Amino acid sequence: MKLRFFVFFLIFLCLGECYASKIIPQVIINFGVNKKVIYDLNIGTYSIVQGKKEILTNAFTSFKNHGIFISSKEYAQRVYKKIPVSDEFGKGIKHIISMEKKGLPTMKLTFCTHPKSEVIMLQLEIVGQNLESNYLVPMDARLINNGLEQDPRTLFVPFDNDTFIKYNAKKLTNGVENISSEVSAVYDDASRAGIIAGSIEHKIWKSAVEITQKKDKRRLKIWSGYTSKEVTRDQIEHASLTGNSIKSSKMFFGLFADWRTGLETYAKANRLAEPPIVFKWREGTPVGWNSWGVLQGKINYENTTKVVDFFADSLKNFRNEGIAYIDLDSFWDNMIKGGYEGDYTQLKAFTDYCRRKGLKPGAYWAPFTDWGSGSGPNRRAEGSKYTFGEMWTKVGKGYHDFDGARALDPTHPGTRKRIDLVIKKLKEMGFKMIKIDFLGHAAVESTSFYDPKVKTGMQAYASGMEYLLKQLNGEMLVYAAISPNLASGRYVHMRRIACDAWKTIKDTQYTLNSVNYGWWQTYLYDYIDADHVVFAKESFGENKARLLSAVITGSLILGDDFSMNGPWNGTAKKLFSNPEFLRIVKNGKAFRPVDGNTEDKTNNLFIRKIESYYYLAVFNFSKKDFDLSLDFKRLDIPLGKYQATEVFDQKKIDFNMDTKIHLDGENAGLYKIGPVK
Repeated sequence: MKLRFFVFFLIFLCLGECYASKIIPQVIINFGVNKKVIYDLNIGTYSIVQGKKEILTNAFTSFKNHGIFISSKEYAQRVYKKIPVSDEFGKGIKHIISMEKKGLPTMKLTFCTHPKSEVIMLQLEIVGQNLESNYLVPMDARLINNGLEQDPRTLFVPFDNDTFIKYNAKKLTNGVENISSEVSAVYDDASRAGIIAGSIEHKIWKSAVEITQKKDKRRLKIWSGYTSKEVTRDQIEHASLTGNSIKSSKMFFGLFADWRTGLETYAKANRLAEPPIVFKWREGTPVGWNSWGVLQGKINYENTTKVVDFFADSLKNFRNEGIAYIDLDSFWDNMIKGGYEGDYTQLKAFTDYCRRKGLKPGAYWAPFTDWGSGSGPNRRAEGSKYTFGEMWTKVGKGYHDFDGARALDPTHPGTRKRIDLVIKKLKEMGFKMIKIDFLGHAAVESTSFYDPKVKTGMQAYASGMEYLLKQLNGEMLVYAAISPNLASGRYVHMRRIACDAWKTIKDTQYTLNSVNYGWWQTYLYDYIDADHVVFAKESFGENKARLLSAVITGSLILGDDFSMNGPWNGTAKKLFSNPEFLRIVKNGKAFRPVDGNTEDKTNNLFIRKIESYYYLAVFNFSKKDFDLSLDFKRLDIPLGKYQATEVFDQKKIDFNMDTKIHLDGENAGLYKIGPVK
């Protein structure tokens, strides 16, 4: 009797579950203001709705296990539950859709919501036995065109800042395919309404966002497991993870009235998800000089100490909080004898000279590269018993060669012994800043790493950078040059926004392309930098533009050869007799772009409010003069009567909707705008 009752009870439960799934086939997850995810438990797809407008539809999830593609639509049973969560974003709710089918791994799609947040976080997990995957897709959806019709754009974001790569705000029309590294924006530049989607975790996966339009139908896909020879620099596909549970990176999805606010919110979310492990910076925005601007391989004790003299005697006010750095880039080893294990007497004399003159010395290193691979594998690596051949990052039957350098395995004890040696020496010399370069070499996918626990390029990058920071031990300002855009946020105080730039208007325009579409990284790092500012013998207009490109990026590093007389000395003295530039740099944050419709170039307007003033930077990249009409709404300046001072020439003008700005060819202007007194 008891057995019969138990059987009937089980049947009742099964019927109840089936009945419930028919009555409640949809799960509704609310987030932000009037936004919701609608998940269909019957077919395994979901939509995102804002008010009555469908933003995306028919979204599904997928993954590969041992190379076999599996979609959420293939599953037979789906169960929803929600639990409270307290994470780096505060208290919220975790919504979990669990999918099961005999013979397949369990698929879990998680949505996390937080009160007052316009963002929903997604993550895909697969659970089972003996799993192997290098491809996890939390979202693959049809993107509806609502609100993105006047000037629709899809933003390409590079993985790093190497090879003079550019951001690109592509016009979203039929035939467009855009695969963007880690994050992308889809927005209407006219209204500025947009969608931001991307990964906020970078210690394991390289991720991507793909946006396409074919026959007037748009798609948006976010996934972990992305590589590309042109973008991530990898020569092989993304490495696989194995185990009984594999998770994608956490993904950010937000709907914003202004795509610029969305990208800034995304940057702040990255900093919360992966908070800095580099020590907290308390000394204000870094300013200084770097030798790669002009001196490059010619640096020696004589010319670098003359540069120190110039800053000590002729640019006494070029400081922030009393500090300026004199940074020796590559070839500082010109001042040592016998290589890294040799005699550092002259280099120590240089650092002592800096300190006596009231300046802080800086150095440079590329810790994960071998520049002498052409000399063969049997060279002993300094500070170790290992050969470089043992340390090279293995890629298939070969190695990873890029930028003229061969990648070193960040997990190899030889690489680490070499780091121990060089960093110990630099600390003993008294260097207080280090510029680290070619960090992308530490992030490439490898056939295998020395540490068997490390499988992916990003795991290797995390391992190597964490080790480097331990050796630095909080004794130096850490500045990254060529490096991954997003993954480096944990490890450095300051990062160069683009590749090398020097003196011309083309250098300025190239740099500002990255500021135009990557300025939001000012909220991921303490500071972003526009590379060494070189005046040389260019026109004063080009000098103004190059200086201003750095000022609006957030920090300021000069690069001329101040050891000898030339017009650049006078230019520097003249420009920095005006304290306004350093006042702005003290703020330390990048200006916002006004426009986002310039493809792979840059717009010519950037703006930022600092205290009670609006600062408007205007650039003219062409040889022809132009007159620019102002749109206060577009500039985010409230309507009213203002007075502006052009910072370079100190001329005052009335500033209103009828004002036109005239700018000569290859020139720049900076307007400090305040209320009429």
